[in-house]
Amino acid sequence: MKITSAPHPVPTVVRGESLDSIHRAREATRAFTDSLTPAPDPERADTFLLVVSELATNALRHGGGRYTLQLFAGPDTLTAAVSDLSSAAPRERAPDLNGGGGGFGWHMVRHLASHLAITPAPGTGKTIHAQLPR
Repeated sequence: MKITSAPHPVPTVVRGESLDSIHRAREATRAFTDSLTPAPDPERADTFLLVVSELATNALRHGGGRYTLQLFAGPDTLTAAVSDLSSAAPRERAPDLNGGGGGFGWHMVRHLASHLAITPAPGTGKTIHAQLPR
């Protein structure tokens, strides 16, 4: 799947290896969308924030415990690229409706993103690119 997005003039990068880093990723994403001119619609910015949060959380839980988040904006798009240490592609699983064990994230990302691409890293790891209309 082709991802077309020009980089934001100042690249936004967050590296994380703990649950605290998810909060930093959310803050960086909010600052990123707030800095764009024209700013995305507030509902679109919230959706982008949710996608970033889910991808970063999934990278910590299922991708080897570390991630790198990069945020990009094009004239018509917002793109989050989350790299982790696992070569395994994300998989949908049945949501845990009773025990709080998750299972909603990847399904939600697939539903909210207009384009998704998974790029294997040299050696091990991967990058997931999630693109939304701006």
